[in-house]
Amino acid sequence: MSDDPNHSRPSILFERWRDFLVDSDDVLDQMMSRRKSNAAELPPSESNFSTRFLECPSLPEDYVIYLSLALFLLEFFYSTYLLFSRVSYDGVGHWMLFSQSYASRMPKWRSPRAAVIPNFHLPMRSYEVKNRTNVDDIKALRLITAIKTPYLPDGRFDLEAYDALVNMQIEDGVEGVIVGGTTGEGQLMSWDEHIMLIGHTVNCFGASIKVIGNTGSNSTREAIHATEQGFAVGMHAALHINPYYGKTSLEGLVSHFDSVLPMGPTIIYNVPSRTGQDIPPRVIQTVAHSTNLAGVKECVGNDRVEQYTNSGVVVWSGNDDQCHDSRWDYGATGVISVTSNLVPGLMRELMFGGKNSSLNSKLMPLIEWLFQEPNPIGLNTALAQLGVVRPVFRLPYVPLPLAKRVEFVSIVKELGRENFIGEKDVQVLDDDDFVLIGRY
Repeated sequence: MSDDPNHSRPSILFERWRDFLVDSDDVLDQMMSRRKSNAAELPPSESNFSTRFLECPSLPEDYVIYLSLALFLLEFFYSTYLLFSRVSYDGVGHWMLFSQSYASRMPKWRSPRAAVIPNFHLPMRSYEVKNRTNVDDIKALRLITAIKTPYLPDGRFDLEAYDALVNMQIEDGVEGVIVGGTTGEGQLMSWDEHIMLIGHTVNCFGASIKVIGNTGSNSTREAIHATEQGFAVGMHAALHINPYYGKTSLEGLVSHFDSVLPMGPTIIYNVPSRTGQDIPPRVIQTVAHSTNLAGVKECVGNDRVEQYTNSGVVVWSGNDDQCHDSRWDYGATGVISVTSNLVPGLMRELMFGGKNSSLNSKLMPLIEWLFQEPNPIGLNTALAQLGVVRPVFRLPYVPLPLAKRVEFVSIVKELGRENFIGEKDVQVLDDDDFVLIGRY
């Protein structure tokens, strides 16, 4: 018998069974001996009966055996009840007393291994390797579209229409898209919507086009967090604006950009007309020490473009009306365009086909029409008239007036409907066709 007290209870039960069988044999032998001796002392008549009784011993032997078995079964089940009301078996050869609390008797819960990996978290931090593309791949992009975000009538994203827009960009040779920029109305999105749309674009189109997420903010804390999440969902590069409204000093600009540059390839966006503050070249030259600086989207003008290109900084024109000259006369790498939402094929020809003043002049009426009101009002109106998105606006944006919509129809006919995205005929649309959403 084991000395281990954890094994004693079941061992006692089986030893009792063994001892009981041995004792039963001894008792049976003694009973039979007494019956034989008593039968010898009886009168002949009774002796004959006893002799006949002993000559057929199966009856008393069966009786004793059945009685012994019944007693044993009673003992067995009672002992089993006592045993399993006080102990439990843990499955690996150990019996445990039930005198412990219920919680201590239950198997201890262990969390999944993957949930306790040290330093495993989402989003990824800036010191981790997460670049989905090489910075040089971003620097080489010539045509990047600031993609429009379409909506359903209730104000939610129309992902079906969005996917169709991106597909048309890819088919016409666009190399990258800005997701959730000013044109994509990132300023009207929650951060959850913003990161979701970046991740969706990466998952659906990341193998065919570079996805650049607008994760900038006037709050450095928000910019850091959004950029971490953007790279975590796979964006190829980040677009960062300088802090607007609550403007900072030039030293503050450097600190702001230095906080996000370590995370991955980054394009800095300078648009003083929106931020109220210019990013001077000395700030860019200071942060250019980071190998993650892909370049600058510059909206100040071609003199600034030339200054950067002469100093080795990659620059994209942020002005569609200047992009042709920026590309071919001032050394710009290319353009981050709004107009390419509508005519991606023509904009690709403008950036890749060499200097083409004729095509540039041909596109000017469309470009001027798009920017007669703050972007993206003109673009949203045009895409609705082309039938590629629903005529749904998130406020505070509203469609261009009827006279301007009629003008757009004429521009489309002049350039050729085949040069615009979509297959439906361009329409003027009535004012009542537009849906304006304030709460979504």
